[in-house]
Amino acid sequence: MRTVYFLSDFGVRDVYAGVVRAVLRRRAPGAAVVDLAHDLPPGDLRHAAFQLYAAVPYLEPGGVVLAVVDPGVGTARRALAVRGERLWYVLPDNGLLSLAARLDPPRRVWRLEPERWAGGAVSATFHGRDVFAPAAAHLAAGRPAAALGPEVDAGGLVRLGVDVVPGPEGEVLTFDRFGNAVTNLAPEARPEAVWVSGRRLPVGRTFADVAPGEALAYRGSAGLLEIAVHRGSAREALGLAEGAAVRLEPRV
Repeated sequence: MRTVYFLSDFGVRDVYAGVVRAVLRRRAPGAAVVDLAHDLPPGDLRHAAFQLYAAVPYLEPGGVVLAVVDPGVGTARRALAVRGERLWYVLPDNGLLSLAARLDPPRRVWRLEPERWAGGAVSATFHGRDVFAPAAAHLAAGRPAAALGPEVDAGGLVRLGVDVVPGPEGEVLTFDRFGNAVTNLAPEARPEAVWVSGRRLPVGRTFADVAPGEALAYRGSAGLLEIAVHRGSAREALGLAEGAAVRLEPRV
């Protein structure tokens, strides 16, 4: 049995995440399920793509990532099973895999056709339960991906309009729950300073490198440049938003 790593925006107040786990348990008895996160901002693909990017390096090779952040559920967007170099992915084709694909490039892709194997009616609004969970269980049990649907071009996946870059120009990708701004910058060398919203910020190693209430930039735990306010929220204190321009000032 392969481990299933479950990421969603279903939250924990409703039964959605629990029902998906129940389907996994019924269809792949004995498969371990690891909950990566379920309180992601609803439908926020940039945030979800970052979370997947941050998690992928630490997941057991051969595992199945079940990622369901799907604002286009029930539309013509494709449902996919993807074989990366290290992991399997079961997810909607909406850009969710964009950043993680840099770390685990897709090698083969199958379009899910649940009418072949779902074994019942498929809800138009809960593909996590009726499409993605059965497909993830199928792969977790070691069954062939070809039984899930036809193979399609691995180079045709939908991409978000943002990517990880070395600099010097980038943008705010998303925010964590503390209000720290995660950028799409992964500079090869530590810059002298970082400019954002007309402010020149020092670059440090950790939050306490500046006084409480002051801002700084630093390399975050996922390897991307982040902006924080010591004991505060950079999002609120600096008035930042997703897409805000960020520029590196190189050392001379």
